[in-house]
Amino acid sequence: MADDRLAEVAKFLYEAGTLKNTARTGWWMAGVKDPESVADHSWRTSLIATIIATLEGADPARAAFLATWHDSQETRTGDVNYLGRKYAPQADPEAVTADQVTGMPDVLASTIRDLVAEYEAKETPEALCARDADKLECMIQGIEYKAQGYANAQRWIDNSRGRIVTKAGQELARAVLAADSLDWLRTALGEKS
Repeated sequence: MADDRLAEVAKFLYEAGTLKNTARTGWWMAGVKDPESVADHSWRTSLIATIIATLEGADPARAAFLATWHDSQETRTGDVNYLGRKYAPQADPEAVTADQVTGMPDVLASTIRDLVAEYEAKETPEALCARDADKLECMIQGIEYKAQGYANAQRWIDNSRGRIVTKAGQELARAVLAADSLDWLRTALGEKS
């Protein structure tokens, strides 16, 4: 493996770090002044993907792998919310990914391109689980923002819930809506919910 190919990987690792500072802009419409980052969202999405995939009988590692890369293109495009997409068409995630992996070792570049293509195709059970995880994470974040006083987050809660397609994702969404965002803490402290 040539050093120049690893140099391209190193560059991408720095590029990926920009997602820690890239805000999820849709939340600004709900009045959230300092919304979560794309990296924050992607981490919990990957975790949720493992859960949904396990409950669906799909490969949880593959679903998490897909979810990890689902917004990686936003290093170059930013997070364009749905209103912004009305005026500026969304960049093709597969084309952005192809640019991102240019010069990387072939085995790595093709793996990443294939992941993004699978996620975008919405055909495999793992892709459906990862996509549902994306929606469920947005729903959960909306619930958390609403609990912080951002009443307009209800729109994101409702829209996200309505776009979940897997049985496990729908059941998990119902459970999330029935729970309080601090029930986990009360349980950990031995308190009654």
